[in-house]
Amino acid sequence: MTQVKPMRADARRNYERLLKVAAEAFAEHGEGASLDDIAKRAGVGSGTLYRHFPTRQALLEAVYVDTIEALGDRADELAKELPPGEALAEWLYELCIRTIEVRGLKALLGSAVTDGSNAALTACGTHMKGAAERLVVAAQREGTLRPDIESIEVLRLAHGVSQAAELASGGTRHLRRYLSLLTEGLRSAGEG
Repeated sequence: MTQVKPMRADARRNYERLLKVAAEAFAEHGEGASLDDIAKRAGVGSGTLYRHFPTRQALLEAVYVDTIEALGDRADELAKELPPGEALAEWLYELCIRTIEVRGLKALLGSAVTDGSNAALTACGTHMKGAAERLVVAAQREGTLRPDIESIEVLRLAHGVSQAAELASGGTRHLRRYLSLLTEGLRSAGEG
C-alpha cells in the first residue's frame, strides 16, 4: 500500500492560492481562462501550476470540488445558526449564487448529481446530496417542508432557478424572488 506524503507548507499554500485564483479567473473568463495568467496571478511559475494540476480539466475539477465541499460545509454551518426551513432557503440561495458566479459549475454540478461518470464529480455530487439531504430532512421534521420532497429534487430545482436568474439578465438580482417562489411551492400544507 502506497502512502501519500503530506504536502510541505509552502506547497500547500501554493496549491490553495492556485485554487483561489483559478476560481476567480474561471468566474471572470469561463473555463477557457489562461492557465499562464492563473499561475502569474497566484505568484507561481507555470511549472508549479502543472505540478499540482497536470491538465486544465484537473484544475477545473479541483476548483469545483473545493467549491462544492465549501458549500456542503456551509450547509452544516447554516443548520447550526438558523431554524431548518430558513437554513435550507439560505443554503439554496448561496448555492445558486455560486453556480452563477463560477461559470461552468452549474454544468458540472448538473452532471455530478445525475450521471456518475467522473469519480471527482461523483464525490462532489455525494457531498452535495448529503448536505441537501440533511437540510431537507430537518425542514421536513420541522414541518416547513412537504414530506414528499426528495433532496435530489431540491438540488435539481435550485439548478433550474440559477439558470432562470441568469436568463433574467439581472444575474443574481431576481434570485431571491425565484427561490421564494420555489420554496413556497415546497412548503408543507400546514405552513402559512
